[in-house]
Amino acid sequence: ATLVFDAAVRSRKDDIPPQFVWPADEAPSVDGVEEIVVPVVDLAGFLAGDGSADAGGLRDLAAACEKHGFFQVVNHGVDPALLAKAYRCCDAFYAMPLAEKQRAQRRLGENHGYAGSFVGRFGSKLPWKETMSFNCSAAPEGARKVVDYFVGVLGEEFRYMGEVWQEYCDEMTRLALDVTDVLAACLGLGRGSLRGFFAGDDSLMRLNRYPPCQQPHLTLGTGPHHDPASLTLLHQDDVGGLEVFTGGAWRAVRPRSDAFVVNIGDTFSALTNGRHISCLHRAVVNSSLARRSLTFFLNPQLDRPVAPPTELLAIDGRPRAYPGFTWREFLEFTQKHYRSDWRTLDAFAAWINQGRKG
Repeated sequence: ATLVFDAAVRSRKDDIPPQFVWPADEAPSVDGVEEIVVPVVDLAGFLAGDGSADAGGLRDLAAACEKHGFFQVVNHGVDPALLAKAYRCCDAFYAMPLAEKQRAQRRLGENHGYAGSFVGRFGSKLPWKETMSFNCSAAPEGARKVVDYFVGVLGEEFRYMGEVWQEYCDEMTRLALDVTDVLAACLGLGRGSLRGFFAGDDSLMRLNRYPPCQQPHLTLGTGPHHDPASLTLLHQDDVGGLEVFTGGAWRAVRPRSDAFVVNIGDTFSALTNGRHISCLHRAVVNSSLARRSLTFFLNPQLDRPVAPPTELLAIDGRPRAYPGFTWREFLEFTQKHYRSDWRTLDAFAAWINQGRKG
């Protein structure tokens, strides 16, 4: 029989299918892990100043970006009422029967739609989660993209949900671009110097739900991976489960309702000539509570060449760390050639250097 991940059914069962059991050396620690302390950026404070007011804070942030690429932003300007609406819409979507959610089924080779785990895409080390993903863009032609997607795929009765996610994505794009100004300052570049790279963006929004699991020590909600995107903006509920691999060990990122977790993705790492690090991370599950996270991936236009700014190469004085590529090429590589995990960017660079074969 074909394996199906019906979260409502699976979360109540004592046993889990073998496809969801991870090898002992990759499975989560039964005892839990220590927390990681990451820099907290006061975004409003940075944007109100000239960028040099908090040189110490920028130094700490730059050090974190060069070590593990994770930090949090507060005073980010996202209305708590919008966040509350977003979580209500997330809950309403996942509360639907599986057959209803499958009307938006994600197709093989695509990055948008509904997916119950990665059933059909992979046969082992499956993640204990369900996801709903959709594209969004700040480009003028993308102004109603999210609303149109929800109505087109799920029907007119989902227009309100589409409107909420459209507003949320617009806010995430605004926030992500503000964050690029902070990162530009960390790199010694002028404010706004990285924004042009994201003009006409091809960004992605993903709603993650990790159902309870009666054997949480055997599986993972999301396996160890690097994000191929440029920047990831994550809001997690209060359940917890995000872990980062740094200093040779897994560390937990404590949820903070007033903050967004930001992490550097592979594409941004290439844009910074490897200065900023895209770090391995994962999500663990638990036996009693479902966990939700709202994840926005900032991406450039599909055919945007990914190469470090000339000004950065001059400051850096190092040779190019990666060959030139477009976001489309990298995205297709992660969707069609390679399971995005430990060393995606290096594998992709090797594939380019071998003449894009295989």
